Amino acid sequence: MILAGDAEPMHRAAVRVVGHLAALGPGPHSEAALAEITRQAAIVETSLPPGTPREDLPFGLPASYWLDLRSYDPVATAARLGKPLLILQGGRDYQVTVEHDLSLWREGLTGRPDVTIQIHEADDHLFSPGAGPSTPAGYMAPQHVDAAVITDVAAWLDGQFQRES
Repeated sequence: MILAGDAEPMHRAAVRVVGHLAALGPGPHSEAALAEITRQAAIVETSLPPGTPREDLPFGLPASYWLDLRSYDPVATAARLGKPLLILQGGRDYQVTVEHDLSLWREGLTGRPDVTIQIHEADDHLFSPGAGPSTPAGYMAPQHVDAAVITDVAAWLDGQFQRES
């Protein structure tokens, strides 16, 4: 099962996420923050010597982390598994999006009848339902995972057990 699974490298996704947050209005994720994460992501993308200082890299994580992560392709990895997959996505998720990430999952797993993809339109990244644009503040209120997500996971698992029996 893949729930809100990144399909593009995290340094690229970070630029997209900070851009979304900057567009929401004034705050810690401003145009300056977007410019800085864009600069840091470019270092990860192009020239990343192992000794690059943490402060020059996204989230202050070391170069070793980014060197390891940038060679990881989650979609290709999942495709090589040859196992049934359930991919769930929140329609209001701004961190892992239908437009960017889910489209890559669909493209990379085309022709696989054992792949089930479901979008929960009202759900955010944490699969909590809501209305309107999802924001970081929305994560602060206590919530439950959408009951429909739990039902879908249980039904998919039941189907997998039925096939094995």
